[in-house]
Amino acid sequence: MKPKLLVRYGAVPEVSRFTHELSAVPVRNDRVVVLTHRGVEIGTVLEALRSQPTWETSAGGNSADDADEATAPTVLRRATPADEIRHIELSREAQQSFGEWQARISDWKIELELVDLEWTLDRQKLVLYVLGGRGPETTKLALQAAAAGLAVIEVQPIDANGPIPLPAAGGCGTGGCGCHESDHDS
Repeated sequence: MKPKLLVRYGAVPEVSRFTHELSAVPVRNDRVVVLTHRGVEIGTVLEALRSQPTWETSAGGNSADDADEATAPTVLRRATPADEIRHIELSREAQQSFGEWQARISDWKIELELVDLEWTLDRQKLVLYVLGGRGPETTKLALQAAAAGLAVIEVQPIDANGPIPLPAAGGCGTGGCGCHESDHDS
């Protein structure tokens, strides 16, 4: 089982467990480059997680986490000064385009409020943070951006508690697919 770190990342912060193969374990507040569900991002180490005791492994000798380790978020490396400079430059670029994205959202008549945006460190994806839940408006924004030939974007809905996670699978009518059970009662 690979060692894990608790890392905070993103303009609207998310915290997740990341596996790593670094020779020296990073300590709190060290900056690292991580591979997340969105792509390559820069993050801040919150803590090194202790290894799971062997008595907590399954009968087959593998912990429940081992099955997911291949797809788990990963620390790629410690952040270099060049990574930090790139992060600052991309943050500046994203903030300069904030007004343009607000205008697009308005022109496309999408009922979402843009709160923040950021590029992944490899500049492969632009993350748009919007107020509200997941639904047709977030999908419409992603489709409009693609149709306009703009950057690959990810629309990340947020609320007062931070990013709104994808709902658990469960199928239509259960509330798990993003719908509300009450929507189907009428």
